Amino acid sequence: MRQRFLFVALLLALAFPGAKVVAFPSGNITLHGVIYMPKGAGPFPAVVFNHGSAPGMYSNEAIEALGPRFASHGWVFFAPYRRGQGLSEAAGSYIGDQIAAAVKKGGIAAAAATMIRLLETDHLNDQLAGLAWLQKQTFVQPKRIATFGNSFGGIEAVLGAEHGSYCAAVDASGAAESWSKSPALQAFLTRTVRNARAPIFFFQAENDYDLTPSRSLSAAMKDAGKTSEIKIYPPNGKSAQEGHSFAYLGSAVWSDDVFRFLAQHCTN
Repeated sequence: MRQRFLFVALLLALAFPGAKVVAFPSGNITLHGVIYMPKGAGPFPAVVFNHGSAPGMYSNEAIEALGPRFASHGWVFFAPYRRGQGLSEAAGSYIGDQIAAAVKKGGIAAAAATMIRLLETDHLNDQLAGLAWLQKQTFVQPKRIATFGNSFGGIEAVLGAEHGSYCAAVDASGAAESWSKSPALQAFLTRTVRNARAPIFFFQAENDYDLTPSRSLSAAMKDAGKTSEIKIYPPNGKSAQEGHSFAYLGSAVWSDDVFRFLAQHCTN
C-alpha cells in the first residue's frame, strides 16, 4: 500500500509541479491530501477544500483547477482526501458504495439516512482532522482558515461552518443532486446553517440540478441572524452536470466574489 501511495504521489508531482502530497491522521487512520502554496515566505491565510462524491481520483480535476487559483491569490489551498476516495482510498469504504448498498436495502430514505450519517461523522471527522493538521503548520495563519466545498463537499463545508473554527465557508452546489429527494437532508442542513459559527457564501450556476438548497439555506441563516450571501451565476455549459461542475470549471467567473467574501470575513 505504501508503494502504491508513493507511485501516485510521484505521478501527482510530475503532473502538478505546484502541488505537494501530505499525510495526516484522522483518528486511528492515515489520510492524504494535496497542498498548493502561494509564492513568498508566509504565513498565509488558507482554505480547506472539501471534494465531492466522485470515486477514485476523479476529484483531482477540481483540485487541479482550484489549487493554483487560490495560491495565486495568496491562499494556501489544502485538499484532504476523505476516507475511501483518492489518495485516501485505502483508508475506508467509498461513501458512494455505502449509499448504493443502503438504496438496495431500504430505498431512498435509507440512502439519505446513510448519507447524512456518514457526512456528519466519518467525513466530518476527516475534514476536521485536516483542519487540525493545517492549523499546526507554520506557513499558515491559524485564525484565517476558511473552508470551501462542492457538491457533497459543499455539504461538508456547511458542516464545517458549524463544527470547525473557520473564519468563513463557501458552499458551491451542496446538496443540489439530493435536496429534492430527501426531506431529512433538508431539515438536517437547515438546522446546521442555523447553528453556523462562520458566515457562508452560497453559489451555483443557473443550470445546476437544483437551486433550492442555496436559496433555502441562505434564507434560513438570515432568519437565524447569521451572515450569509448567495449568488446564482449564468448557466455553465448546457447540461445540469456542466452547471454542477461550475464550482471548479467556472472559477474565473466567481473568483472575484469569493475572494472578496473571504477577505471581508477572514481578517487578521
